[in-house]
Amino acid sequence: YAWRGAIESGELNRLHAEAFATEVFDDDAWPWRELLERHSLGWVVAREGAELIGFVNVVSDGLVHAWLQDTMVAASARHRGVSTELVRRATEEARRAGCEWLHVDFDDHLRAFYFDACGFRPTNAGLIALQE
Repeated sequence: YAWRGAIESGELNRLHAEAFATEVFDDDAWPWRELLERHSLGWVVAREGAELIGFVNVVSDGLVHAWLQDTMVAASARHRGVSTELVRRATEEARRAGCEWLHVDFDDHLRAFYFDACGFRPTNAGLIALQE
């Protein structure tokens, strides 16, 4: 596990496609490395040897709020605690950076993971779908 670990857009595009059952985006269309450097407080990378097996992005307002985005684990590494460790380290680094709150949104089937395994608590939130 590495905070702000080395990452290539291509390997992250492949992990993203696997984790979210979507297409593998072209590196030019989805330049992860550039986007991370520009918009993120940091990210946690999990590797087994050279293979990328997990990732989570931490976005921040630069003050007191941080958000988890794109928690992803390769199918070959699931159910081994990788995602829990990714979130634990992201939480630790957001706290170290001076953030007071860490937010996450997720689909209903992930409630037990975020509430029970990771220690988030339910809050009220709102969402507007901008593209339908």
